Amino acid sequence: MKQGSSSIFKLAVASAAAFAMVAPLSACGGDDQPTTADDGKPIVYIKVKRDVKDNSIKMEDTQYSKELEAACDCHIDWTEVSSNAWEQQKMATLAGNNIPDIGLALYGNGEASHYSDYFEDFAQRLDEMPNVKEFLDAHPDAEKYVALGDTIPLLPSDRGKTYEVSGTHMFINKTWLDKLGLEMPTTWDELEQVLIAFRDQDPNGNGQADEIPMNIHGIGFNFNSAFTLLNSAGVTTSFMGGGASEQGMYVEDGQVKDYYTSDALKQVIGFLADLMSQGLIPKDTFTRDDSQYNSQTQSDGELALTGVSFGWSANSEYGALQDQYVTIPPLKATADMLDSEVKWDYSQDAARWAYAGTGLSVKAGAENMDAILKIVNAMYDEKISVEGFFGDIGNILTDDGNGQYTIDPEKAYPTGFADTSGVALWDRCSGWIRDDVTIVNDEGGDAVSKSDEAVREVRDNNVDPTGDVIPVYVKLNTDDLNTVQNNLTAINNYAQNQWATWIQNGGVDEGWDQYVTEVTAESLGLQENIDIWQKYYDEAIGQ
Repeated sequence: MKQGSSSIFKLAVASAAAFAMVAPLSACGGDDQPTTADDGKPIVYIKVKRDVKDNSIKMEDTQYSKELEAACDCHIDWTEVSSNAWEQQKMATLAGNNIPDIGLALYGNGEASHYSDYFEDFAQRLDEMPNVKEFLDAHPDAEKYVALGDTIPLLPSDRGKTYEVSGTHMFINKTWLDKLGLEMPTTWDELEQVLIAFRDQDPNGNGQADEIPMNIHGIGFNFNSAFTLLNSAGVTTSFMGGGASEQGMYVEDGQVKDYYTSDALKQVIGFLADLMSQGLIPKDTFTRDDSQYNSQTQSDGELALTGVSFGWSANSEYGALQDQYVTIPPLKATADMLDSEVKWDYSQDAARWAYAGTGLSVKAGAENMDAILKIVNAMYDEKISVEGFFGDIGNILTDDGNGQYTIDPEKAYPTGFADTSGVALWDRCSGWIRDDVTIVNDEGGDAVSKSDEAVREVRDNNVDPTGDVIPVYVKLNTDDLNTVQNNLTAINNYAQNQWATWIQNGGVDEGWDQYVTEVTAESLGLQENIDIWQKYYDEAIGQ
């Protein structure tokens, strides 16, 4: 996601003077770092994964940071690390037990499980953090997402009810539909006819055959994948948050099953292959990079090129062209399907409180633990949470009273893109936007909530959140997770190449039986993965 802003706040002179007495710090939580400033106050080191730009506000310069310092009566030393840099550093910090006092969006459940001794157990600290305790009591599923047995090594975040949405939506250019006098498609066959019209009838009106009827990021069991069409064939996905669905698992009548060998996957591959064979999906789908894809979906901001694609929200997918696009209500694979058979991606829990896939961590046995816990507790305060996600109150937002806050768009979105990552932590924040809090002008949240409206009826009425999918909070222990991931490497090395070949060249009907034989070979471990997930599903759901 795009970022950027100009610096707005400066630290108060007194605070700057206090820090001037402290030697330069790396903020990695190493034992050689000073833990007390010359003024006698404790120093707490916070590292956050944040892709800042040159004009982003530094966290140390925010009112948010100053309020956290006031809550702990301490000094905070911030380190901001880019996503790419952090991926190169992460394992080294774990190997040396050199994790920061507080980490934001650094570690996930896998690291917390494998290196459990390095992470403070919040379950033993909740009485010292009443805001956190209140949050976890209000959202027990969020606690389940980060809990490991009786321990809580990470804390989740909650962006609020506005973000309780499916992670992926299917968009169509409504301007093109209207221009060509076409109706919103309801089945795959109807969609195919619309795409043919997009290809042949110059809906963008420039006299050139440059329209891309359907654009896809790629394939796989992941965020924004065209395989979200599995829902059209009656199989529920949950392609966000790193759970079982992204490892190819779903549930039917209490039994864990796999997408890899499902009739639904065969249908989806056959449909996509048919579209590609007619020039309705680009032939270079599996070889182009993200910048090439974005140049086709967002174009020059004036002339639309893409008819249909999958994404988070219309504004994130299409930028300045967003007003031309609307969400397609969940399609039926075939016209004879019952309305009740159609599903949609059930990832709203992950979208709300597990979006970043990582949580807040505290180094076990860290110096100044009292100050650290006061900071963590303050992060889940209502107003401080708002500032952490969206920006400082009094500058980026106003406090209107009664739980309403209004964002100043010109200050919050200086790049024109609807996120506040340049002026705040945004999705890297750990905090709690309560259900009774209203954020006015949260353009990112408003956009994805609007994009979600067309799928809610099907998702809410046709999807059983524990009967159709393995909930995202169901987690494997370290040994089983390693087994599943090792098996997935072998499975996907074979399966994904086969899927791409079929979509590009056809042949899924002729090759399916042999594919199923190969992908279910004992050496690849698909059945072992199913059995592992069945065990954890039964334990979690109580079957």
